[in-house]
Amino acid sequence: MNTAVLTRACLVAAGAALLVGGLTACGSDKAGAKADGKPAAKTETPADAVKASYVKTTAAKFAQYEMTITPSSGKADQLTGTKGWYPSSTGIDAKGDDGGSQVMLGDVVYTHSDKPLEGKSWMKMNLNKDGKPRFRFNDDPADYLAVLLGQKKVALVGTEQIDGGQARHFKGNLTQADLIAADESTQVMEAANRQYLHEALKEYLTLDVDLWIGKDGYPVRVDSAQGTKDGTTKVSAKFSGYGTTAPVTAPPADQVADFDDVMKGIDGKLKGVGDTLKGADQTLKDAGLGGLGGS
Repeated sequence: MNTAVLTRACLVAAGAALLVGGLTACGSDKAGAKADGKPAAKTETPADAVKASYVKTTAAKFAQYEMTITPSSGKADQLTGTKGWYPSSTGIDAKGDDGGSQVMLGDVVYTHSDKPLEGKSWMKMNLNKDGKPRFRFNDDPADYLAVLLGQKKVALVGTEQIDGGQARHFKGNLTQADLIAADESTQVMEAANRQYLHEALKEYLTLDVDLWIGKDGYPVRVDSAQGTKDGTTKVSAKFSGYGTTAPVTAPPADQVADFDDVMKGIDGKLKGVGDTLKGADQTLKDAGLGGLGGS
């Protein structure tokens, strides 16, 4: 084969290679595109999953809960009832023979008793004494999702069986600096809710959270360890009934006694008793009997 023929063969081979390569390039995925020309689906990150669940959970407003709270003292308390968020609310079911149900709406707590006081079976107490809200973590699903929004330390552990259904397990170990930091992900929260949460979290030194999100996008279980200067409180909660749970509501007004009014009444009665005793003491003294204290 002479040089001219060899050169033409090489050029033909090279042209064919370029043609095949070009066709392959045209038919292959490009920066997020599939072979059919449609954009390739973006792989969901833990941050994406948490944000999507937060948006969905926020819209549900209420859910049923089963919760075990174990403070640093080690004595566990088991609670069941309804949790609500934005605004925060908690309904606690009655427990045992001596237990009473309880309702908390914001800073107002209503406690039920089987022994009515002045004919009223509920006692109302306002924990907001100075006109300022009491910032606190409500242990509701929206709260837990909110603290994980945008946290780079949140990782997907895997998929697990929770109460007969599959759920994705996410985990985050957060410091105080992590908790009060904000980024673009937290912008999904309303400004007032975001500020409230940041104020509530200032007392936490650490917050370790294990979160399970079900196939429907709602949190089904949360385990947390909440570290403060007073020690660590552990909370394990299961949630269900999103979107179908009845709201937490205050008891009928005619069945509620106000704690402050009751205490004022008791103070008044005690003052009356004190005045009566003082008068009796003086009468005895006037009679030469030495008063109530004796001679």
